[in-house]
Amino acid sequence: MKRIINTTNAPAPIGPYNQAVMANGFLFLSGQVAINPETGGLTQSSITEETHQVMRNIKAVLLEASYGFEDVVKTTIFLSDMALFAEVNEVYGSYFETDFPARETVAVKGLPKGVNVEISMTAYKG
Repeated sequence: MKRIINTTNAPAPIGPYNQAVMANGFLFLSGQVAINPETGGLTQSSITEETHQVMRNIKAVLLEASYGFEDVVKTTIFLSDMALFAEVNEVYGSYFETDFPARETVAVKGLPKGVNVEISMTAYKG
């Protein structure tokens, strides 16, 4: 059985998808970008703040499903430029305390709304 997860504390989907889908203990989070859910505007003053906004959005979706970063098992980070890796990695890492999830980070030609970072995650509670 699957359950759709959506919260007003994260940006509304900008296409035909949901913020997350829960199925058999797994929570599959759609990619999040730095849209501020309160204003609907992008947070792009710096790559550090952009990444924090992405992670705040992810946290809101996790919390809506009663999950936390400690439950994340897999992450994918998409970057507009691999030169941003160190700054994004530092912010990303600050949201985990132990047992980091599996992850890949890739640079792509373009991201939605011209952002610099998009992150998707999979979490699990057995």
